[in-house]
Amino acid sequence: MAAKKKQFQCAPEVVDAFSRMVAAVPGVAMKGAAAPYTSLNGNMYAAVSKMDRIGLRLSKTDQAAFLEMYDADLFEPFPGFVQKTYVAVPTEMHDDTRALRRWFRKSHAYAASLKPKPTTRKT
Repeated sequence: MAAKKKQFQCAPEVVDAFSRMVAAVPGVAMKGAAAPYTSLNGNMYAAVSKMDRIGLRLSKTDQAAFLEMYDADLFEPFPGFVQKTYVAVPTEMHDDTRALRRWFRKSHAYAASLKPKPTTRKT
């Protein structure tokens, strides 16, 4: 029986922007059945909320630059819960593949610098 293709519940145009962004780093795969995300060594570093917002985990320096450059906010995956180490990618930026990829590479590099989280999956 063929494997079932993932059906993301987020807006197709947001998933498309996220897919183009993720393509910046060869070998990175989107995960998540309902909302796409990426992780490295057990650390999530990019995600799409069910409210159709893209969030990127950045270093403090990159986060400050991003927030100022794009007049952006911190990532709020659902109302009332702010992820302080993530920035929210402005919707206007979704069509700027070059900028999305540049910031995704920074996010990936930051995730690579983080201490790996132990896995809970049985081998």
